Amino acid sequence: MTGKVVWHMTMSLDGFIAGRDDDLDWMFGGGGEGPSPLGEEVIETTGAFMCGGRMIGADFGSGRNRPYGGAWTGPIFILTHKDSATAPDPSVTYLSGDIGPAVETGLKAAAGKNLVVTGGSVPRQCVAAGLVDEIALHVVPVLLGEGVRFFDSPDSPPIKLDMLSADTEEGRADFRFRVVK
Repeated sequence: MTGKVVWHMTMSLDGFIAGRDDDLDWMFGGGGEGPSPLGEEVIETTGAFMCGGRMIGADFGSGRNRPYGGAWTGPIFILTHKDSATAPDPSVTYLSGDIGPAVETGLKAAAGKNLVVTGGSVPRQCVAAGLVDEIALHVVPVLLGEGVRFFDSPDSPPIKLDMLSADTEEGRADFRFRVVK
């Protein structure tokens, strides 16, 4: 089995992945009980996880700031320009440089399973480099009005997607797309 690069994200109905000041509280408590079937599938098929340096914070190692609230364990990579010597969690691997070699490192660590990329910058870099295979997206029925956009790349050409699945559950809608290359 060869792993894929999967952009996994939760988004507000108006297209934000984080609110003002990177607030994520709107994501929790409004979307049914536990992970959706799509969320469970992503957790089961993930071999490694990659995000950007914005995830590095004083509470990175605490419950819901761990990938999938701690429901998944495996190699975690943070692509950052920050000094990893001052990072709060020594159990993650800090990478810097170009996205291509970083994704190659993540896929190798995933050992045939998928590499999940999440956040704002890392997935956008992956899309720009043609590295994303699928997007797994949860849409929560909330309007934030401002924050970090799901895909904010004004110089990007349109990215064509094929819808693989769509499912609704109390409090959220889940979509899976294949990136047309």
